[in-house]
Amino acid sequence: MSDADTVVARLDWAAFEKDAGGVVLALRELGRAVDASGLDKGLCELVKVRVSQLNGCAFCLQYHLNLGRRLGLAALQLDQLACWRDSPAFSSRERAALAWAEALTLQAAHADSDGPYAALQAHFSVAEIANLTAAIGHINAWNRIAGGLRFTPPAP
Repeated sequence: MSDADTVVARLDWAAFEKDAGGVVLALRELGRAVDASGLDKGLCELVKVRVSQLNGCAFCLQYHLNLGRRLGLAALQLDQLACWRDSPAFSSRERAALAWAEALTLQAAHADSDGPYAALQAHFSVAEIANLTAAIGHINAWNRIAGGLRFTPPAP
């Protein structure tokens, strides 16, 4: 990559946190609510990494890869997450969550979410579905902010 191709942050994290502090607090509170819901944190990190891949958000992708590694997620799962449908590394529960995450993230392109929702119902309670859906909305919001403003990704 040449210097002309270097990605430059439009706004850095510190400026965003200073100027949009209320937004940061609200999003952190949503994250705490999802964390307190009892959803498996490893599963949530897989979903957050996958959604960040789909949205092309380098900051969130690296941030959640780092968290996933700290949580002890299998390297094979992180390595093969982009092709989860073709990988034996994922359980049927994880596959249902990933399909739901993709259906919501790519909602405009895939208006029929009945199949992914039916698969979700086979593996998750109503409360888990509600909280997983909130987690997916949460990471999509962060992706639009961090990706749109081109926050510099954290170190691995």
